[in-house]
Amino acid sequence: MRNSLKGLSLVLGLVFGSCTAKEKPIVKEEFKEPVKIKVKEGMEVATFAGGCFWCTEAVFLEIKGVDKVVSGYIGGTTKNPTYKDICTGETGHAEAIQITFNPNEVAYEDLLEVFFATHDPTTLNRQGADVGTQYRSEIFYHSEAQKTKVENYIQLLEKEKLYDKKIVTKVSSASVFYNAEEYHQNYYNQNSSQGYCQMVIAPKLEKLRKYYKSKLK
Repeated sequence: MRNSLKGLSLVLGLVFGSCTAKEKPIVKEEFKEPVKIKVKEGMEVATFAGGCFWCTEAVFLEIKGVDKVVSGYIGGTTKNPTYKDICTGETGHAEAIQITFNPNEVAYEDLLEVFFATHDPTTLNRQGADVGTQYRSEIFYHSEAQKTKVENYIQLLEKEKLYDKKIVTKVSSASVFYNAEEYHQNYYNQNSSQGYCQMVIAPKLEKLRKYYKSKLK
């Protein structure tokens, strides 16, 4: 795992912004219990925020055992936010993905490994040139079991000193997740020739395919 994480983290250096905004402090309601999500029997849900959701969606669509990935907004206070709203940095939402997966085919810990390996969890409210609270690193757990796994995994990463800086990824209970507009869904596969996709997403996928071949569909 150490070599895979180290190798994948190298791709994070060059990033071109897609939506820039002023950094705003996050003001959000705290939820004691995660919002329950209805899924097919035998399936589970994971919700990750790791910068631009075009990137994270493209990565997890390739993982074996992942049934569906939806891009959207979570962790804010504004109801039914639009992309324009969240790009102001004032709604408190993060760009995130909601993953429906089969735990018999891919473990939650495997998803965590890919998540931490394909974004920089040490930069506060930014990924490369994408700056603002909407680009923060945050994991939204859907059960106490998920919360424990996330906390243990972060402790492992810190113990192994895989990053030169402190991990700033937040761990929060899952709140209401709003689906992003339709044109954001499956963005990379429908716009692979676009500049951002070529310069930012494609290198991440190349590294993913190199280091995690056994986990791919």
